Amino acid sequence: MHGAAARVAIVTQLTLLVVACTPMGNTSGSSASNASAATALTPEQRAAGWRSLFDGTSTAAWRGYKQQTMPDGWKIVDGVLTKTGSVGDIITRDQFGNFELALDWKLGASGNAGIFYRGTEDYDHIYWSAPEYQLLDDAGHPDGQSRLTSAGADYALYPSPAGVVKPADQWNSTLIVVNGNRVQHWMNGQKLLEYELGSSDWLAKVKASKFAAYPKYGTASRGYIGIQGDHDGTLSLRNVRIRVLP
Repeated sequence: MHGAAARVAIVTQLTLLVVACTPMGNTSGSSASNASAATALTPEQRAAGWRSLFDGTSTAAWRGYKQQTMPDGWKIVDGVLTKTGSVGDIITRDQFGNFELALDWKLGASGNAGIFYRGTEDYDHIYWSAPEYQLLDDAGHPDGQSRLTSAGADYALYPSPAGVVKPADQWNSTLIVVNGNRVQHWMNGQKLLEYELGSSDWLAKVKASKFAAYPKYGTASRGYIGIQGDHDGTLSLRNVRIRVLP
């Protein structure tokens, strides 16, 4: 292991230590005070360069895709950002190139959503430009029948292992590391997959997928973090934070 690959491995291990120190609060989300505690950065995280994208009280870091306000249907309940039913996708107001993104999420039964990274607004939908970390109730949604579209997968391109995601209505923790062309997907402390944007393997997979119709798919060196809202079901998010990498 040399150079950039070694740096990614070291940074990732440090990240897992930082994420493990994050206060989780009450997983039921029934207490406002506990939920607020779960979204606060610790002094150690701030010192390590982490920044909150959702602090439990404000969506100021977010806007709708191709609009300047939050779409209807997203709301904050006891310090948790949540939506029920099909609503507009949201993206960060800032763009990011190399970063670590960490968050907690849970879905209702048969839930389906996703996290997009390095997205642009070149197309009608963010998923035509941005790779997607799949969020799914594997046991209850038809997409769970294929590892290419199951929880933690790089949607339709790289599969995730089975048995890592928790059942519907339970919190999962996600970490996405993007450094140069190297991407890692983690869930609940386990590394799921790693791939290289622009590699011959990646290009072949894109060419064989529906994303072949969009020439700018996965090509941006920096872009928006996005959260998919346009599927039915309940999605809840907390502890959304990011650390920019050099």
